[in-house]
Amino acid sequence: MASKGWVEARKKFSHYPTFFFPFCSNLAMATGDCNKEFSTDYILLKPENLSFYELIRILFPGDIEKRKFVDCLEGAESNFERRWIIFISISAQKFLQFVAKPLSWFGSAFETGLNLSSTNGGFGRLLLNCLRGNIQWPDKTSPTFSSFNGHLDKRVELDESIKPGDSKYYAALTMMSAKISYENKAFIKTTVEDRWKMEFLGSFDFWNDYQDKATTQAFILHDKNVDSDTIIVTFRGTETFDADAWCTDFDISWYEIPGVGKIHGGFMKALGLQKNLGWPKEIIQDDSHPPVAYYAIREMLRERLQANDQTKFVVTGHSLGAALAILFPAILALHEETWMLERLRGVYTFGQPRVGDLKFGEFTTEQLNEHNIPYFRFVYGNDLVPRLPYDDKALMFKHFGTCLYYNSFYEGKVSF
Repeated sequence: MASKGWVEARKKFSHYPTFFFPFCSNLAMATGDCNKEFSTDYILLKPENLSFYELIRILFPGDIEKRKFVDCLEGAESNFERRWIIFISISAQKFLQFVAKPLSWFGSAFETGLNLSSTNGGFGRLLLNCLRGNIQWPDKTSPTFSSFNGHLDKRVELDESIKPGDSKYYAALTMMSAKISYENKAFIKTTVEDRWKMEFLGSFDFWNDYQDKATTQAFILHDKNVDSDTIIVTFRGTETFDADAWCTDFDISWYEIPGVGKIHGGFMKALGLQKNLGWPKEIIQDDSHPPVAYYAIREMLRERLQANDQTKFVVTGHSLGAALAILFPAILALHEETWMLERLRGVYTFGQPRVGDLKFGEFTTEQLNEHNIPYFRFVYGNDLVPRLPYDDKALMFKHFGTCLYYNSFYEGKVSF
């Protein structure tokens, strides 16, 4: 059942003729602009239209809707605090776009260097191979190649003391899934199949319609080690050397969806917001590029869940991936995918940033409670990411759900 707020919003806009929204979509497609008819309010930042003169002007009083790199409704609030946040966000995105290729090259070389020792059988053997002129260069697609994140924490084994059926089982499994999501496809496949003894359903690069490239990653596994088998959907977080992912984080654009609330624009775009269509319930996949995350994952889940009435699923992720993990069921609720929400066993996020405002939190909490879906948000120590975007009068982003906080001594505390 859809929330009361969403039902009321649909009634509110029911006076529009049925052809109105497709017409707007076609108009947006023709002009190359973003269709925003699904939202009642918005602020969109477009760094590609930024000039130094416009950047400086944003710091001074004036109508922000007249700025070339800001798309918003006329009369949008523009106090200094909000203009300063826009200045930081748009500057960071522009800088990241500028350094994207050098950052990627550096990251590739750095990770290759980190893997040189293990590829050659240890540091001593590497020195010997250097003297012989026979260095073995790492293969970035091999199951032994480890990312920068993987070198910080080499653990890949599941906790043997936590068995299927234990109350901590899904928390432990999703934590490790979120960790290995930063690795390449071969590494993930080998870990899932050979170490965890589970079915690997695939690792995917999904299309971001706004960045015009495949910049959203996720992998899916099927855990049949429990009585009621479970599919785990894991969204990858922000890679250290991925400028596109960092741009998603810094993009504080937002949309307000009737009955749902204001949602971080960068996260919506990463999950699958359509540039010319908004959030339609169904789309026709464009074969000229990879599929988008939300629609492709939902279709894969539909097929698996319909094939077995006992199968359920869990959604998880770290950092940016955590934001996508909690946004996924919210969009399912928006599309009234009731039967899928009833099969959702839980949402587990790690180092999750704030995703929306208070109204969004209330909408999502109502949907989770209605379908008895547990939602656990894990936070470690002084991790900055869960404290962003700021909870202030300028942005008004809010956390919700059960927070499990661990300090540097791994002492836990639960807050609601």
